[in-house]
Order: sequence, then C-alpha cells, then structure tokens
Amino acid sequence: MGIRVKIGVFGLNSGAVHGAESVSVLAPLAEQLGYDSWWAGEHVVLPSPQVPPSPARPETPMVDPLVHLPFVAALTKTIALATGIIIIPQRNPVVLAKQVASLDVMSAGRFWFGIGVGYLEPEFRAIGAPFDDRGPRTDEYLDAMHALWTQPAPIAFNGPRVQFSGVDANPRPIQEGGPRIIVGGHAAPAFRRAVARGHQWYGFFRSPEQVAKDLAALRTAAGQVDRPAHLGRLETSVTPSGPLTAELVEAYAAAGVDRIVTMPGGKTLQATIDRMTAEAALV
Repeated sequence: MGIRVKIGVFGLNSGAVHGAESVSVLAPLAEQLGYDSWWAGEHVVLPSPQVPPSPARPETPMVDPLVHLPFVAALTKTIALATGIIIIPQRNPVVLAKQVASLDVMSAGRFWFGIGVGYLEPEFRAIGAPFDDRGPRTDEYLDAMHALWTQPAPIAFNGPRVQFSGVDANPRPIQEGGPRIIVGGHAAPAFRRAVARGHQWYGFFRSPEQVAKDLAALRTAAGQVDRPAHLGRLETSVTPSGPLTAELVEAYAAAGVDRIVTMPGGKTLQATIDRMTAEAALV
C-alpha cells in the first residue's frame, strides 16, 4: 500500500509498558519503523472508583508527559514528540511555558504542544483548579505562554486570570513563535480553537464516520473565526479506538485525515512490539 497518511504512536507513557526499560526499546523502534511522532497523554489523577466519563481504571499507571517525553527525546533523533494532550487549565501557565520551552530546546525543536480543556470534574477538584471556566482559561493561558515565548524583555501580560510584568524567560523555544500547537476535542469550542490557534486538530477514539463529521465541523468553524496566515493549513490527526487495519487506513484517508496515531500498548512488551510493527506496515 502506498503512503497516503502519516502514522504516529500514542499512549506508551501508560499501561504495562510505561517503564524506562520498555520505553528504551519502543522509542528507537518507533523511529526505525517510520512513525513520525510519539504522543503522550495525561491525567494527573483519576476518579476512584472509575465513573463515566473517566477513560481508565484508577490504578492505571500514567507517567507525566513532560517527564516522559524528555526521556524519549534522549533515545531518538528525528521523531516528533507530542503531548496528546496536556490539560492546560490544570497547570500554572508561567511554569508550563518554561517546561515547554525547555523540552523544545532539549529535543532540538521536535516538540509538538497538544492541548485540551479537560473534562473530568473530580480531577479539577483534586488539583484545586476551576472547572466551569476552563475554556476561556485555556485561551488566556495560551496567550500568556505565547507572550513568554515571543515578547522581547521585559515581558508583560495582563489578563483577568494571569498578570505579570518586568520579567524575562529563557531559554526561548527553538521553534519560532513557540512549538506547534495541537488542539484536541470534539466540541464546537474546540473546533473553533483549532482553527484560530492550532497547527493541528486531534481526535481521540474517533471512527472514520465520526471524523467525517468532525472535519465538517472544522469547516463550519473556519467560517466563524479567523485563521492567522502563519499557521498554514490545519492538519488532522486521529487515534482509532482499536487496532489498525488496512480497511481503516483507507477509510481514514478517504475522510481526509493526515495522520493516524495508533495506540498499540499491550499487556507485554513483545505484544506491543508486534502490534507496532504490524501497524506501521499498513501505511
């Protein structure tokens, strides 16, 4: 099959293969197999017992992506390193801006900054972060972070939730203007945010039929908000809800997806290796 879509790998900072020994094998393998990107998600805490819409059992190990990805950076040379996603309103934006810039520097400009607003109220409550204004808070935090990455010193920002002045923040990201922004989410505000702010839109556990509707919603959003010219074309990346097949690759490609981000983590390291190898061959 000719290459029609790109392929990334997701979720290997969690589950049975989250440890250093497994990742030391899997990260170089992903690069060798032709995966263009390595994605790591996050939940700081999970509801216990598990209740909807929590995505995982509370005992699921999940290494913080901003700890996991520098480890992967040291094991690889070319593969992009993506958060899929960081829950922005749960983080301090000034500290997060420093972490993101540092990761971009230490990975030689390979970092993609995937973001979302979050959806687990118990997680927000445990962290002490407001839940109800998480959308506007996300936008403001991104603006504050962008100021720290791009403004000449002394840097100042004055928003309703974030204020600072008379500071500087170095090192700046290697990527001009900051790392590429990936916006996750399937609701209308997320689509508008992706158009207005994102280099990519990311859909998690979306079927080809759902993706077709998502891409239609992105087109609708493009008629509602302006897209800055410097962002270029909005790419689309999607994680299927199960194993990848040749038929699924064709269906996603037909829907207009640019990148399939598989989730191959198995119960053992060998099972994960086998699935990564088989799925890479499909594209």
